[in-house]
Amino acid sequence: MIVRDGWRLAVGTLTVVPMPPPSTVDRQRTGVAMLVSPVAVLPLGLAVTLVVAGGQLVGLSTGVTGLLAVTALALGTRCLHIDGLSDVADGLTASYDRERSLAVMHTSTSGPAGVAATLLVLGTQAAAFASIAGSSHPYRSAVVAGVAVCLSRTALLLCCSRGVPAAEVEGIGRIYTESVARWAAVAGSLLAALVLTALAAWAGWPWWRGALAMLVGLAVVVVLLRRVVRRLGGVNGDVFGASIEACLAAVLVGLA
Repeated sequence: MIVRDGWRLAVGTLTVVPMPPPSTVDRQRTGVAMLVSPVAVLPLGLAVTLVVAGGQLVGLSTGVTGLLAVTALALGTRCLHIDGLSDVADGLTASYDRERSLAVMHTSTSGPAGVAATLLVLGTQAAAFASIAGSSHPYRSAVVAGVAVCLSRTALLLCCSRGVPAAEVEGIGRIYTESVARWAAVAGSLLAALVLTALAAWAGWPWWRGALAMLVGLAVVVVLLRRVVRRLGGVNGDVFGASIEACLAAVLVGLA
């Protein structure tokens, strides 16, 4: 029951794939949801793989292919993570006052910092997808790009690990915070690095490129978490989304 509810929660929250609602939502179930998140977003990874491979098959330019891959992810996530990225950027640049920053993050508008962050991060993702699409083994590289999308959700293990507090007493992110044991977050991160290492070698790249890409992606998440905890006192749903987008951009740059 707990695993089933966690799976439904992960798929229903992180993708547009329709799922029955969980019977209840508690920290056990949210912890499971975070642990299975890289697998739960396999539809997103498959979509990116098909876009990158299909672009090469029909002769699209790599630039167009990269933009289409980012578009597929935006549609497949309801732009939820992009919204979080924009809100975090606006909140961190709006004020040094914690309450003011959180208030800005709760608004439905995007300021200059949010727009700039969105353009830069998504632009980096598109350019990296384009570079991967233009590799010497385009179809194997397409698989690696899709798996990288899935593994970037390992960022959620760090965001929700024990010791990373919630920024607010209420909010959607509250019940997710501190739901993952630290050992599980470390084990999940190492497993993600091993998987990407093996796939990079299979795609004809240096074996260390996959490990380096995953470690850089997770390092970016750690830096972001340290920043928001210092400024906001903890994390919330917006930080989860920003972490995913930042991690994916860093991993793709490492692969590219």
